[in-house]
Amino acid sequence: MTEDQILSLVSANILWILIALFAILVVVRGLKIVPQSEQYVVERFGKLHKVLGPGINLIVPFLDVVAHRISILERQLPNASQDAITRDNVLVKVETSVFYRILNPEKTVYRIRDVDEAIATTVAGIVRAEIGKMDLDEVQSNRDALIATIKKWVEHAVDDWGIDVTRAEILDVDLDQATREAMLQQLNAERARRAHVTEAEGQKRAIELQADAELYAAEQAAKARRIEADAEAYATGVVARAIADNGLEAAQYQVALKQVEAMGALGQGQGSQTIVVPAQAVEAFANAFSMLKGRG
Repeated sequence: MTEDQILSLVSANILWILIALFAILVVVRGLKIVPQSEQYVVERFGKLHKVLGPGINLIVPFLDVVAHRISILERQLPNASQDAITRDNVLVKVETSVFYRILNPEKTVYRIRDVDEAIATTVAGIVRAEIGKMDLDEVQSNRDALIATIKKWVEHAVDDWGIDVTRAEILDVDLDQATREAMLQQLNAERARRAHVTEAEGQKRAIELQADAELYAAEQAAKARRIEADAEAYATGVVARAIADNGLEAAQYQVALKQVEAMGALGQGQGSQTIVVPAQAVEAFANAFSMLKGRG
């Protein structure tokens, strides 16, 4: 086929070719495939018409225009630091991080220009306001409650923007050098106080234990004396019954026996080499032996 023949064929079918090209263009302009992670905002004559969800969507070519492609994935704002003053007038620097996702793109597009900057400004103001209601110790110890409160107020503030705040975090609470030194001195003083209290409690416990030991020893000594007294009383009762049964002779026997025991103990002394026995002692021996012989 020559060049003239090709030109003649195209000239004869130019209308159909234009119709085919227009049909292809209509299909391309009217068929929109939206990814799973995005939503498309469609405008008609410059006005919001509808929002296209993930999948295949049809629009009116040349009338409807995809004006905004919005990602619905969760986003993280850059970590931000802001100064705040606690209720007890301590200056702190708070570092925060916020995660959010867009739920209603039509609100986000037409109600706020810079979403990240708006959320960051809102978070900074809420953090300053909430920390101003708390003492420094509460900020350090009740961080979870503070995070929950900040998240709740941020969600309330950005609700008109079609945004869901999924998480808010306080990454760090930094203090100036003077405040750190004052807190360190307070911590050292508290540690010293606890050490003194522990030492005093230990001394008190030692005294209590010593008193308990002395009381126990006194109770045991009293029991021993009571036992000795009971034994002595029993021995005295036996002697008394013997005297009552045998008369004066039993009493004389007991006296003589005690004298003999005393002389024996005197003779066993380590420092006694020579013993002078008085005449009464000899008589005592004689009386004791005679009584013993008579009792045998």
